[in-house]
Amino acid sequence: MPEPSFTATIHPSTASIPPAVWNGLVPSSGGVPDNPFLDHAFFRALEDSGCATGKTGWQPQHILLADAAGTPVGLLPLFLKSHSMGEYVFDHGWANALERAGGRYYPKLQGSVPFTPATAPKLLVPSDDLETRAALLQTAQQLAGRLEASSVHLTFVPESEADLAGSLDWLRRVDTQFHWHNQGYASFEDFLETLSSRKRKTIRRERRDALADGITVKWLTGAEIEERHWDAFFDFYEDTGARKWGRPYLNRTFFSLLGQYMADRVVLMLAYDGPTPIAGAINFRGRDRLYGRNWGAIRDVPFLHFEVCYYQAIDYAIAYKLAVVEAGAQGEHKLARGYEPVLTHSVHWIAHPGLRRAVADYLEDERPAIEQQQEMLETFTPFRKGERQDR
Repeated sequence: MPEPSFTATIHPSTASIPPAVWNGLVPSSGGVPDNPFLDHAFFRALEDSGCATGKTGWQPQHILLADAAGTPVGLLPLFLKSHSMGEYVFDHGWANALERAGGRYYPKLQGSVPFTPATAPKLLVPSDDLETRAALLQTAQQLAGRLEASSVHLTFVPESEADLAGSLDWLRRVDTQFHWHNQGYASFEDFLETLSSRKRKTIRRERRDALADGITVKWLTGAEIEERHWDAFFDFYEDTGARKWGRPYLNRTFFSLLGQYMADRVVLMLAYDGPTPIAGAINFRGRDRLYGRNWGAIRDVPFLHFEVCYYQAIDYAIAYKLAVVEAGAQGEHKLARGYEPVLTHSVHWIAHPGLRRAVADYLEDERPAIEQQQEMLETFTPFRKGERQDR
């Protein structure tokens, strides 16, 4: 489709691409994908469980690019979507504007890891060849025309991919997340020593109160995670999801498949009152970072959310010498707990000239506001003067 030297195949499921081919195109160390969310197994779990399928508005349209010899050289995980839920980069206003003007925004093409606001490459080209990466973007545009999709969106991409897409006239958008950075700390107390005295006292008090009355937290991974643990965690997840957005995106089968397909990449943190689990958070381990994802509880315990989601994640990263903890989307409250603001990037190609102009104008105004907010948030980090290192 894109260039005579390439052949693009559109795959209606992850299962139609052999795991060795998919993972062979993903950045990896020792054959293991650096980012767990790019693993063939993670996409398989989402699709095989029915969470990301045509019935839920996530129809796979994965682009596999081969060279003239038929060798796979590039991959773009892509979905044809009939809504904008589960993305964390909100374009509902764009959809409403086009539909008020008599246009049709859905379907659209979405290049992302479903329900996962974690930065990961989307233009998966091991050679990092510029022409091949550009061909993936051009193929996505051509596919949008073939499917009568209004637009193509690649969300939570590295800045280098945003630069490339921007050079090809895609629109760029930025937003903010909060990540914790490991400066080679030997212990949690070592980390606390870099904070102001008031912040140290607050965190120590929160940890003490969260674990009062004998509450304990266990880390489970790999074969340690049994179906009874998934049962407990799914109860927590459903409770939180029902209160936040009405219907959780992930079903119980998905978690069992995680256990079957990639349990060694999962770190399940469960809080117990005696033998009974009362709260938990699911994390995924990458090559050099821990990704915090979903959380839930069936009992309200002060500060237990901070303990299980943020402080235990820091403990784990220090213990296993991981460089970064990504704590998911949103949440300025993470600042006071040592998590720092970082920019995230997305790129957007819009077919309708009028909507494209309107969105471009909107993003032109939004971008400096986000960057100004980023600078302001930097001033609220809890580190003592001189302790925070520029990255």
